[in-house]
Amino acid sequence: MKSKESKHTIDESANESEVNQQNDAASGEIAIEGLPDAESAESGELEKLEFQLSEAKDKYLRLYSDFDNYKKRINRERIDLIKSAGQDIMASILPMLDDMERAIKAMSEATHVDAVKEGVQLVYQKMKSITEGKGLKAMETVGKDFDVDLHDAIANVPVKDEKQKGKVVEEIEKGYYLNDKVIRHAKVIVGN
Repeated sequence: MKSKESKHTIDESANESEVNQQNDAASGEIAIEGLPDAESAESGELEKLEFQLSEAKDKYLRLYSDFDNYKKRINRERIDLIKSAGQDIMASILPMLDDMERAIKAMSEATHVDAVKEGVQLVYQKMKSITEGKGLKAMETVGKDFDVDLHDAIANVPVKDEKQKGKVVEEIEKGYYLNDKVIRHAKVIVGN
């Protein structure tokens, strides 16, 4: 009985071994058959990524080119603006220049000094009104506290009144604002 059982066990294990080999072979075929599918899926994915990369490069080059053109255009506009910035001011000064030429001509022919003084005063008023219209404003300095942001001290002079110490007592050259920005500091003498 024992020999029958052992023969039966040997046959079963041989059968199992054959079945396992067949399963391994079948799974190998599946793996081999699945391999081209995996490669084609990978190559499809690779092609997709390459296409996305080329699109991104194209987009980058277009953006770079657009930005470069933008910078060039802005620089041209800035240069044009700088060249023509004074055009408006110069056009407004031309009538004053004409008035000054007439005043010089009138001074050479004038016999009365009062008429010449009046003409020069009119030219000055016209010039002042035009420049104020463009945003130029003179500083008021005499009697004000000395301020290093607005004034350049030329000299310090002793003063008798204690209230005058540290204040501007005399203006040598006017300071000016252009649209509330200091464009020239006032040259002043400060009490000490």
